[in-house]
Amino acid sequence: MDAMDDERRFQEALRSLRVWDTELPGFAPADAPEEPVALFHAWFTDAVAAGAVEPHTMSLATVDADGRPDVRTVMLHGADARGWHFASHAGSAKGRQLAARPEAALGFYWPVRGRQVRVRGPVLTGTREEAYADLHARSTGALASALVGRQSEPLDDLDTLARAGAAAWDRARREPEAHAESWTVYLVEPAEVEFFQGDEQRRHVRLRYRRTADGSWARELLWP
Repeated sequence: MDAMDDERRFQEALRSLRVWDTELPGFAPADAPEEPVALFHAWFTDAVAAGAVEPHTMSLATVDADGRPDVRTVMLHGADARGWHFASHAGSAKGRQLAARPEAALGFYWPVRGRQVRVRGPVLTGTREEAYADLHARSTGALASALVGRQSEPLDDLDTLARAGAAAWDRARREPEAHAESWTVYLVEPAEVEFFQGDEQRRHVRLRYRRTADGSWARELLWP
C-alpha cells in the first residue's frame, strides 16, 4: 500500500506541474547574429537579468567505452570564439570518456525565459597553465574539492570523505597556490549550436547553426 501511495503522489505531483508560467520573450531568427557565440552571450545575460537559477549550469553528455551515453550537470567556465569551456579531473568518468572519445554535447535550459541552447562538437583539452589559472580563479572550497581528487572512484564511507575533505581544506588554506595535477580544462568546439525559444501555443522557434567545411556558419530553422 505504501508503494502504491508513493506512486499515486508522484503521479499527482507530476500532473500538477505547468510549463513556462510566465510571459515569454519573442525571438526573430532573421535578426540573429552570423555566429552562435554572440547569440549565446545575449541569451545568457538575459537569463541572468531575468533571475534564472544557476544559469551557468549545463548538462554534459559523453559516451563510455561501450558506446552507452552518459550525462551529468557541470558548470560553464567560459564561452568564446573557440567554444564552450568547463573543467574536471582527467581521471573522472567524464575525463576518461573524453580521452577515449573526445566528443560531447551540452544542454542549457532557462525555464524563466523558455529557452534552451544545445551545443555539439569535438572536445579539446587546455594546457596545464590554463588548468592552473582556471582552478585558482575559483573559491577556496573549489580548490579543496579539486585537491581531494578521486572523482568517480568508489567510496568506502562518508567518514573517509569527511577526513579527506578536511585535510584538503586545510591544505587549500595553507597553500593557496597548490595545484591539482589532474585538473583539466575542456573545450567543446562547436560543430552545431541550436537555440530553442519556447512558445505558449507550442509554436516553438528553433534556430540551428552548423559549421561548414570552410569554417563559416550556416543557419536553418527546425520544426518544433
